[in-house]
Amino acid sequence: MVISNAYRLNLDSVTGKTAIITGANSGIGLEAAKVLAQKGARVVMAVRNEEKGKAARNEILKDHKNAEIQVMKLDLADLESVRAFANDFSSQYASLDLLLNNAGVMTPPYSKTKDGFELQFGSNHLGHFALTGLLLPLLKATPNSRVVTVSSIAHRGAAILFDNLDASKGYRAMKFYGQSKLANLLFAKELDKRLKEHGIQTISLACHPGVSATNLFKFGRSETPRLLKGVMNHFLQPAEMGALPTLYAATEPSLTGGEYIGPNSPGRFRGYPALETPHFVANDEATMKKLWELSEKLTGVEFDFTR
Repeated sequence: MVISNAYRLNLDSVTGKTAIITGANSGIGLEAAKVLAQKGARVVMAVRNEEKGKAARNEILKDHKNAEIQVMKLDLADLESVRAFANDFSSQYASLDLLLNNAGVMTPPYSKTKDGFELQFGSNHLGHFALTGLLLPLLKATPNSRVVTVSSIAHRGAAILFDNLDASKGYRAMKFYGQSKLANLLFAKELDKRLKEHGIQTISLACHPGVSATNLFKFGRSETPRLLKGVMNHFLQPAEMGALPTLYAATEPSLTGGEYIGPNSPGRFRGYPALETPHFVANDEATMKKLWELSEKLTGVEFDFTR
């Protein structure tokens, strides 16, 4: 898969490696799963809907019959499910090379996770925070492992509403989506900082897909409306292009951790992967630390950075 005339994705590096992709049954997650499975990675599709996950697995196997793909249940809006997934995975696998924190929900009507958190913050951020912490022992035990967390251009100008995380003082869907995507980026950066401070080889990176035609735009429906899909497919880049920053972050050997990858066009809405500078709101170290400590408290998951 060509990135530019100068270089290609380093996909041969994933052969024989184990990767978890959350939300791998559709959109960017599915496209990343296709590529990694095709290149010989063992792919675990961590999905809320196992039926859709199995259908996606079968779709991949039609073209790549020898692909190693497993579907496992994971509901990021339920911390009990997150713990069950981590325990199940850890009982089956002795290593974890790539954790792709990809799944997300965008602008639903106000609702809560099973644990009582606002849905977007609870699933997009807290669910992935807990999952990463629970899988950290395997990541630490795997040389050159990576965590890639998918953020969004919606983080630009967003804020962590520490005095209204539960939306009890008011809810605006897009504002809370931006908050969750800023939290993803702050988490990825703080995680990499702490890994380096403890001399752990695992690196953490963030990326975003630009604006891609995926089911994130279903606006609380079970699927994206057909008319909207047609408009999206005309103006937005396809999901396979949107997956490139994720794949680049997962495989590019020159990355050392802490980087943010996005499309290279003006505005960063579409194009091929390139290093990007996050909005300044994502560089506040005090906010990173406060969010980390609060996330540990809310999820009950503390990261063990001992070697």
